[in-house]
Amino acid sequence: MSRTQETSAHWGTYLVEVSADGRDVVAARAHADDPDAAPAIGNVVDAHRHRSRVARPSVRRRWFEGGPSPDAGRGDPAEEYVEVGWDTALDLVARELARVRDAFGNQAIFGGSYGWGSAGRLHHAQSQLHRFLNVIGGYTRSVNDYSRGASMVLLPHLIGQRATADLRFKPVSWDDIARHTDLLVSFGGVRRSNTWVVPGGHARHVGSGLAREAGRTTRVVTLSAQRDDAFADLGAEWLGVMPATDTAVMLALVHVLVVDGLADDAFLATHTVGADQVRRYVLGEADGVPKTPEWAERISRTPASAIRELAHRMASGRTLVNVVYSLQRGERGEQALFAGLTLAAFLGQIGLPGGGFSHGFGSMGDYGVGIAGARLPTFPQGRNPVPDFIPCARISDLLLRPGEEIPYNGGRLRLPETRLAYWAGGNPFHHHQDLRRLRRALATLDTFVVHETHWTPTARHADVVLPVASTLERDDVAAGAGDSRLRASPCAVTPHGDAREELWIYTRLATRIGADFAEGLDSRQWLERIYEEWRGRPGSPPAPPFEEFWRDGDVALPQNPYRDTVFAAFRDDPVAHPLETPSGRIELFSGTVAGFGLPDVAGHAQWREPTQWWGSPLAAEFDLHLLCNQPSHRLHSQLDMGAASQSTKVAGREPLRLHPVDAATRGVVDGDVVRVRSAQGSLLAGVVVTDALLPGVAQMHTGAWFDPSAPEVADCVNGSVNVLTRDVGTSTLSQGTSGAHVLVAVERYDGPLPPVRAYEPPKLVRELAE
Repeated sequence: MSRTQETSAHWGTYLVEVSADGRDVVAARAHADDPDAAPAIGNVVDAHRHRSRVARPSVRRRWFEGGPSPDAGRGDPAEEYVEVGWDTALDLVARELARVRDAFGNQAIFGGSYGWGSAGRLHHAQSQLHRFLNVIGGYTRSVNDYSRGASMVLLPHLIGQRATADLRFKPVSWDDIARHTDLLVSFGGVRRSNTWVVPGGHARHVGSGLAREAGRTTRVVTLSAQRDDAFADLGAEWLGVMPATDTAVMLALVHVLVVDGLADDAFLATHTVGADQVRRYVLGEADGVPKTPEWAERISRTPASAIRELAHRMASGRTLVNVVYSLQRGERGEQALFAGLTLAAFLGQIGLPGGGFSHGFGSMGDYGVGIAGARLPTFPQGRNPVPDFIPCARISDLLLRPGEEIPYNGGRLRLPETRLAYWAGGNPFHHHQDLRRLRRALATLDTFVVHETHWTPTARHADVVLPVASTLERDDVAAGAGDSRLRASPCAVTPHGDAREELWIYTRLATRIGADFAEGLDSRQWLERIYEEWRGRPGSPPAPPFEEFWRDGDVALPQNPYRDTVFAAFRDDPVAHPLETPSGRIELFSGTVAGFGLPDVAGHAQWREPTQWWGSPLAAEFDLHLLCNQPSHRLHSQLDMGAASQSTKVAGREPLRLHPVDAATRGVVDGDVVRVRSAQGSLLAGVVVTDALLPGVAQMHTGAWFDPSAPEVADCVNGSVNVLTRDVGTSTLSQGTSGAHVLVAVERYDGPLPPVRAYEPPKLVRELAE
């Protein structure tokens, strides 16, 4: 008979039914008491034993025969892989790590992991890879992330480090919104699908339910190019804004507050610096261009009357200004964030319950749950002795421009020569932009090592692919920030093929190189160690010994609402509780940023025309503005072959949404296949016609697996949107990702439709092995 047990992922805790022999997952379903379970659960059954699983250690044939070297053929769909035994694979990787370390130094090794591979506290791919590279002498690392790359650099200059942390982990809560907020104004919407995802997962999905309760008492206005950016239960009012133009609308709102005498001058005088510079700018005294609603309408297509009316509504009661993550994921991305904070400061409600500024509602499931995150068990990474680093979105620059310098946060970063990249638990073909450029960058490496469960696009570009056990195939513990339970997540099924736990892999690699990775402990012993160390720390909640915890399956985490926020104390007394900025106040004009002398970021928020917007010269050829959102039925690119993800496809590939006017202009209807082009590349997509978009705007989800199998038709025939996006930094300040939108041209594709081969493994040969 089959058995059912609980397991956890970043999209939540759910149940799997396992076959009697313990090999197969035959069903997966949500808990009956999960109020808003994620559709991604529906991908699990198909993906578990899918033909794209990596079954054995595999080595790219040309690398296997010719040795380490740059290779423009890396990622060729016709490339063969040689399946080898574990001893051969580990010997090859250890020998190559030692060669690169000895000949070029540890800085020539890039540790590329983005950490979304597993929700577990022990089997966290990023932590394990970084610990391994640290014990063998270090590596070039990345900093910040793709989600908030611009924010993490800019905000500390404006509000300080502790307040920046509070914006993420102690923001205005949904409960405060329900009790205190008259009006929530969200730039970029409040997407329900994003509330399904929490780093580490949650025991149950509560974010959308809290938002729904807040929507009963609070009016919500969303400004976005998509009407359905706010989920229906909020009953939100929609104001259309063309992509990349939100900053202009925010500045016009400030203009109305100033001109109509609605700004909180007392708050500005006591809690901010730079308000006078902002006033001069929005009034046009600095550049001769008043930032009126009419000016903003010409840029954003948002009616001037609606902007003026919204400003008055915002000033008439308790208002919360929210800027979602996606707005800063574009060229000039800092400006929307800067302007949103400035708008909130001119309203004067920062630090009040339910008022002020937030940066994350609609971006993450744990945002605003109102619970102070408990300290959780962690796997120690050790210390990296190599000082070199890059902003994470500059990986192609690192590989293509060795020895050069790039500006970053007021300084200069030298890009070290990189010979080997080691990737685990992430897929840069989902997160990164301009995939043609990324492929050229990966071709420069001597060696690319990847840990994977499936033959993802990243694995298909690797020289050595090491098969790793999935979340369902190993014991772990799981919890996310603000979670209600620390949960046991026991192994549900036997590993696929020759897959191994990463701790097993790193232990044996380190031994071959003469280092100690695991301190003599296996994964079960490490699991007990990090749990007992967590249990024994001061401030940890009451918890039983490990064996009792493992038997019972969970332990309660404290659900303490946070109240002691930096902003609340600062508002009460900005002298006694200053922010960690040079002035101790909110810096609407940052002398530090201005002092950097950057060509694209000034000391206060500004409208600066990006390359990618409907008013740019590029729009003459690429006349649609494509929004690139996170997907609703998978996490990033994970398990794209699964039933839930496949249910969203059109003509077997990723859908492209078009407004009826834009569809009619191009002669396409629902279900047609189109070729989408940008200055960077091309793809095939299936058409969905909807009036939920502004005319001139198209939309696709990120995360479809890259499929270059028919280059004569398109760079990707499966709809991987990052073949279209630009690989340029948000600015010379933060160097964040600019992949949230891009200008494109769309035309109906009437040629023979190539099959999707993204989920097929490469040709595997064994006769050359040991």
